[in-house]
Amino acid sequence: MTTEESKRHAEAQVPKFQFERVLNHDEAGRRINLYGRVDSQPALLILERAPFPDAPEYLSALPTNLRSITNLGNNDIYAWFLGSGGPILQNNEKDKFADFKISLICPCTDKHIKKHSRQGFRFVTETPEIYRDKVRPFMQVNREEGRLNWVFNIIEGRKEVNDVIYRTPLGRDGDEGFLLLPNLHWDRKTIDALHLLGIVERRDLWSLRDLKKKHIPWLKHMKAKLIDATVKTYPQIEEDQLKLFCHYQPTYYHLHIHVVHVMLEANATQSMGKAIGLDSIIEQLESMHRHAKGTVIPGGAFVDLLEVDGMF
Repeated sequence: MTTEESKRHAEAQVPKFQFERVLNHDEAGRRINLYGRVDSQPALLILERAPFPDAPEYLSALPTNLRSITNLGNNDIYAWFLGSGGPILQNNEKDKFADFKISLICPCTDKHIKKHSRQGFRFVTETPEIYRDKVRPFMQVNREEGRLNWVFNIIEGRKEVNDVIYRTPLGRDGDEGFLLLPNLHWDRKTIDALHLLGIVERRDLWSLRDLKKKHIPWLKHMKAKLIDATVKTYPQIEEDQLKLFCHYQPTYYHLHIHVVHVMLEANATQSMGKAIGLDSIIEQLESMHRHAKGTVIPGGAFVDLLEVDGMF
């Protein structure tokens, strides 16, 4: 058999694959391992989504060729959808299986464009002085530009009301109120990719930097409630299958807690120095409470505190 004949023979086997069962799939839904048969022989078919082509002719046609676009939710300038772009099935089921998760930001700003563009990364140890002189003023500017309107819409019950899994009645608990709802990037179907957000009501906590030892009981209470609400809503999940963490720096400057399935692919947003476990935050605050000397900050350096009872 010539090389060309061997190539054609291999290509002809794929359409012959007769599916029997799923062996495994990754938590992000990009790879799936199938067991079946080819010409009565046992076979494995491993499918992985290829990178999107960057050809203009393909990308120009893609949005108009998506089918059955279903809105999952919208809030302020953000909207997210499921859509179909795969094979058209028979028996009027051509749009039953969505294979695209779509997000739309309109109108977007220059900051959105920069955030979603390819950019380099650096690992920086943040000192109290850097935080005071550079980071805190940067946070202030971002908060004053209206970038938190969508968060306030959720907190005040103007948007995504039906998506809320758990909440303390608005205003009832004062500074200790919070709510839980799905992250807009989760498709709300793939349990192994579960991603929820716990959002606090109060607006004076911008990030984990604002947490102090007095918040320890509240953080423990909130952790317990978030876990309990998650396992009650999704009974196929057990408590030890959940991870809770805060980002630093966060994408938006209003304190929130991520609740994810342990099988969720640990991409860059869960990498070292970016995702700080809630248990680690609580333990750090407790250690500060006991010793009142210093704290290990997310950058990894031990520093003197500007404020004895806070993560500066």
